[in-house]
Amino acid sequence: MADVNRTTIIVLVALGATLAGFALASNATRLGASEDAPVASVAAGPQKADLEWRETYGPPGEQVVFTVDSLEVTATGWRARIGIENASSIAWELDPSATPDGTFGLQLFETGEPDELEKRNKEGTLPAVRAATLYEPELPTILEPDASWDGVMSARGALVADSWVRMVFGTLIAVGKPPDELEEVLVWITDNAYRLRP
Repeated sequence: MADVNRTTIIVLVALGATLAGFALASNATRLGASEDAPVASVAAGPQKADLEWRETYGPPGEQVVFTVDSLEVTATGWRARIGIENASSIAWELDPSATPDGTFGLQLFETGEPDELEKRNKEGTLPAVRAATLYEPELPTILEPDASWDGVMSARGALVADSWVRMVFGTLIAVGKPPDELEEVLVWITDNAYRLRP
């Protein structure tokens, strides 16, 4: 067996350690970049969007009309200018605490596609409502036929960038028996959605 001096052994050991370290680092990088790795959320930055959404529930002559004029994200929270009009023949009680998912506020979705809203609603996997905590002016307790409310709802807290915002109006409870075309309890989530920028 050929003699190997001590310097050669140290160089070979150091070279082996370097190669092993490189292999481990390469695998760690590859594994760290896998699709299953969680992606850190980034808060949406301050922004304002003029939306001008108008959506209706019910047939002509028996409708509740929901409007969203604008959404503003601030450094400390969010606010939306919204409206609700009772163009039906019955009064509606506005009770944000009547049902767990039925409060005025917003929800954050992964896409702006209507199919996602429909699918998650059917499966019972709707995102949690980011409930409004302040209304200006105050919400009326009862919205009589031909009456309307327009104002600003707002809350503190960050929203996730690149998520899609849908507004939530609820809970509306019919005062008396509603026409056959209308449900007794109504929570409206907008079909329209807005993508939050970073």
